[in-house]
Amino acid sequence: MRERVRRLSVPVATRAPTGATNAYLVGRDSALLVDPAARTDELDALVAEATVEHVAVTHTHPDHVAAVADYAAETGATVWARRWREKRFERATGVEPDRTFVEGTEIDTDAGPVGVFDTPGHAVDHVAFGVGDRILCGDLAVEPGSVVVGAPEGDVRAYLTALRRLLAKRPARLLPGHGPVIREPKTTLERLIRHRLDREAKVLEAVREGATSVDDVLDAAYEKDLTGVEDLARATVVAHVEKLAREGDVSRDGERVRPL
Repeated sequence: MRERVRRLSVPVATRAPTGATNAYLVGRDSALLVDPAARTDELDALVAEATVEHVAVTHTHPDHVAAVADYAAETGATVWARRWREKRFERATGVEPDRTFVEGTEIDTDAGPVGVFDTPGHAVDHVAFGVGDRILCGDLAVEPGSVVVGAPEGDVRAYLTALRRLLAKRPARLLPGHGPVIREPKTTLERLIRHRLDREAKVLEAVREGATSVDDVLDAAYEKDLTGVEDLARATVVAHVEKLAREGDVSRDGERVRPL
């Protein structure tokens, strides 16, 4: 059956520059609602036009989940969560999931089966959903700009692995959690990989050139005004330092860092 994926930009409190999160409806007569970030008249109308049988989220950050409870109650849909992350999901949404998925699970819709891919890094429970040759990628990728991968839960190694896995799948389109449809996935994914590796190189260079604290590294690794986003940049630096420490390039003791 022909694929049907509809996207709606939902205004919501988010640190994303768009000020909105994309909700997606996959299918119509047996549909999956993904990332209902807030309840709006427009999303109400989209849901009312369909038979929503499933609700899921790419991850449980607050700007992706606020209307899960409302739409689940209203539609009677099956609520899905990442297996072994059920308590996290329930805390974030106020809903106990009905079913769980793992890598390889398929959710049946009239637009075809929706496959689940593990894509942690931005969040520990992050997944993507494949619909034919398109992938609903949540906060894994964005165009333009970049994705925050910040401590304490951001994992740069996992994030890079997720980007490379998606690149290997060669999707025709990426449907992100924020911003426009990504029409050239290869270009965007390669750009995001380079961005992370470039940031890592700057962090490592800062440590090797004498930065001895996270704040010193932050000052050296960023060459732009961080007003309004300094906390995110700092969390990103910590995540990069944690990766470098695991790989044996630096030593970290609390806020102190040194080269190895």
